[in-house]
Order: sequence, then C-alpha cells, then structure tokens
Amino acid sequence: MAKRPDTLETVVCALELLRRIPRGAKISAVELHRQLQYAGIKRDLRSVQRQLAMLSEHFEIDCDSTDKPYGYSWRAHAAGLAVPDLSAAESLILRLAQEHLKHLLPAALVKSMAGFFSQAQRKLGSDGTAGLEKQWPAKVRVVATSQPLLAPKLHPGVFDAVSDALFKNHWLHLRYQNASGKNSEAKVMPLGLVQQGPRLYLVCRYAGYSDERNLALHRILSAEVSVHGFTRPGDFDLKRYDDEGRFGFGDGRRIRLSFRIDKDAGLHLIESPLGSDQQVLDLGDGRLRIIATVVDSAMLEWWLRGFGDAVSHVRRNALTEKSPHPASNA
Repeated sequence: MAKRPDTLETVVCALELLRRIPRGAKISAVELHRQLQYAGIKRDLRSVQRQLAMLSEHFEIDCDSTDKPYGYSWRAHAAGLAVPDLSAAESLILRLAQEHLKHLLPAALVKSMAGFFSQAQRKLGSDGTAGLEKQWPAKVRVVATSQPLLAPKLHPGVFDAVSDALFKNHWLHLRYQNASGKNSEAKVMPLGLVQQGPRLYLVCRYAGYSDERNLALHRILSAEVSVHGFTRPGDFDLKRYDDEGRFGFGDGRRIRLSFRIDKDAGLHLIESPLGSDQQVLDLGDGRLRIIATVVDSAMLEWWLRGFGDAVSHVRRNALTEKSPHPASNA
C-alpha cells in the first residue's frame, strides 16, 4: 500500500505553488518544481504536476496546454490566493532588492522568488494600498561616480551557470576569450562574484593553481557547472581580497601616500577621507597636504592623474611587501 503523503507538507506545497504562479505571464511545472527545490520543499516533478492539475480545478488558474511544457497563470481578474499577502513595506524591500541585487544573488534563487517579485510589483502598482511605499522608488537612486557606461552583454546561460556553481561550491568548465581575443578552456574553482560599476567579475582559482584570477563575465563564451564539488579554501576571504586593492589592478601592497592638492579640488577629501588615518594640513597658500595609508594600485594612479595640475608633490612610502600571489585580471 502506498504511503500517504504528510498532510501538512502537502498543504504547504500547494500554498507555495499558488503563491508562485504569476498573473499576466505563464510558468511551467518544471520551473515551479525547480523553485520549490530551492525553497527547500522536496517533491518530484510528477507530484508537482498532479498538484497543479488539482489546483487548476479549484482555483482561477489557467493551464495553457496548446504547447509543451504547459504554462500556468492566474486569470486576469482572479482574486488570487486568500492567504497572508505581502505588506506594502515588504513589497518595497523586494522591489528594491530585485533592482539592485539581481547580479549579486544566485540566478536560481532569484528565479525561485519570481512569484514574490510579481506580487510585490502588483502591490506597489495597486491603488491606495501602498501609497507612500509606491512613491519611494521614484525618490531614491544610485548614481555613478564616474562617466556612466552601459553594462557589457553576457553570453546566454553564463550568469546562471556561474552563480549556480558559486552557490553550490562546484567546479566550472569555461570557454574564455581574454582582452587580446585569445580563446582558452579552463576548469576553475569559483570563489566570488563582484560587480564593479557595470561589469561583473568572477574571482576564481584555476585547477592546479593556488593564486586567484578575476575573469570578466562578458568574456566568458560558455560555462558549464561540473557535477563535482570542492571544499571552499579557508585561506580566501573576499572582503580582504577587495581591501587589498585587487579590483583596482593592484597587488595588495600598502603605502603611506602624501600629496598636495588645490583646496577647491581637495575639499571633498575632508568629508570622504582616503583612509581612517588620513591627515589634512592646510598649507596656507590655497593648497592642502593629504597624508593617508592606502593600497597602491593602477586605480590610485588614474585617480591622482585625474586632478591634473591640481595635484603635486606625490610621495609613496612602502609599508608592506608585495603579495606572493597577485591576482590576474583577465
């Protein structure tokens, strides 16, 4: 005799399915099954398909069977699911998270939240139920600190594979084209995903090597997640890696920097210091002398050069030795 499914788990699964079915768009049983897995609800695909068929009979859910895979959606004027809904505040947080964190979350996790994002968008788009929260996205904005650039296009499937392998601690098989146009294939250990302006970089270690490399995602031609996992190395810390200036084209060497700058050009450094130990001396001739401990890098050099003749008397005194494993930016 077949074992009866646990009633509570069945109800929870049904509720999650109902919450994840979109309005105005279709979703397949395969995608819903994947979303449930990432939400920690273990059901085989056949069970999900049977539940969807049952739910379609009792709720205002359309099943488009004209083509496979079948697509499920709430009817246009359906009342929806009569269970606790997202509040206006929760909808606002989800809306901002979707906009600003979409490249810093695993692609599969973002997909598993699709139903909630749709619900949040509907909540903020409704009349009267989220008045002030609805206005908030138009009141805030993240702006560029340099000339705005459009994000380079990623090859299909690359971001999904990279974020999935990073999330699961699985090896990645890549086809990569470097800045010179040379193609190569590699097996890499994904360690971090970094957004720098409009660009995304994968921090990884090549199989058989102990140093890190930064690979631009838009230069990855294809990516495949390996079935083999790895133990994340205990000697790697992404925050420390960033603090060492690895994304400013540096090798982690810290220096005591000093320079003179015209007061008008350098006033912002009083409000936004180069470092916690920064000293500012007013020279009395319309210039300031700035002294601070920083990481030496090409980005620092570009920044200083950007001031032109407003900066002079630049001095660099080394404090630490060059890192034995400098990062490679490809």
